[in-house]
Amino acid sequence: MDSSQPSRPRFWTRDSSILLGGFFLVIFLIVYIWWPLAEEVLSYIDWSGEWWLYMDWLLLGVFFFMSLTIIARADLKTDVLIVFVGICGGLAIESWGTQTNLWHYYTAERPPLWIIPAWPIASLSIDRITRFLNWMIGRDRSTTLRSLFSTLYWITFASFLTLMLVFVSPTFDKSYTFLSLALCVLLILTPTDHRYALLTFLAGAGLGYFLELWGTTRECWTYYTYQTPPLFAVLAHGMAAVAFWRTGLILKMLGGRFGFSKPRQISVKKKAGIPSEPS
Repeated sequence: MDSSQPSRPRFWTRDSSILLGGFFLVIFLIVYIWWPLAEEVLSYIDWSGEWWLYMDWLLLGVFFFMSLTIIARADLKTDVLIVFVGICGGLAIESWGTQTNLWHYYTAERPPLWIIPAWPIASLSIDRITRFLNWMIGRDRSTTLRSLFSTLYWITFASFLTLMLVFVSPTFDKSYTFLSLALCVLLILTPTDHRYALLTFLAGAGLGYFLELWGTTRECWTYYTYQTPPLFAVLAHGMAAVAFWRTGLILKMLGGRFGFSKPRQISVKKKAGIPSEPS
């Protein structure tokens, strides 16, 4: 056996245990702090009879999948930033949606704090899915493939922006909506890596479908269109994932400029769409 060959990246890393423990701790705190909500959900299960018929298998399936993905090749050096951006971004998105009445929660909170932790957890899961998709495609950087991804990028994001304009049109008079539209247009018109941006969008929309399907069919949250779920809501998870990814790159670039992570500063600048300073 040739020991000089590089070993394959492990699925379970030293940081996986820490990340999984933190994930379960967050779930425990949510259940503990908002116990009345958890108690209400558990009251629908007939524990004395065929309880498995009343279990929310969609929720458990999503929970298991996200638990599995977030521990895959965990690295706290990068995951802490993903969590931070996810919390801040999730709070901003939930505030926009609930304050403009695009959607509302059954608790009537605007927004409910118990939903915020779901955003960084989903962000970690999307990061793993995107990296897996990128690995599956391989390192083919041919001109034909780049052209294909570039074309698909513009078609996908132009379609999303059109759908977004239609969906949020009742709230054009709200400053939250104006800022959200401006940010989306800015991100779409300044692509850095068409391939990775598109894969991130697809990963976010894919996971977002199951999250939205669960939330809207259980009436945990309801959109003004009463669709379960609306197509825009599903695709918006993809756009949010791209926004979080780009934000993370910019923060890394700023960290490199102020003396943190110097070796990665140039590559981060390139991905973030910021030109390097001339030497």
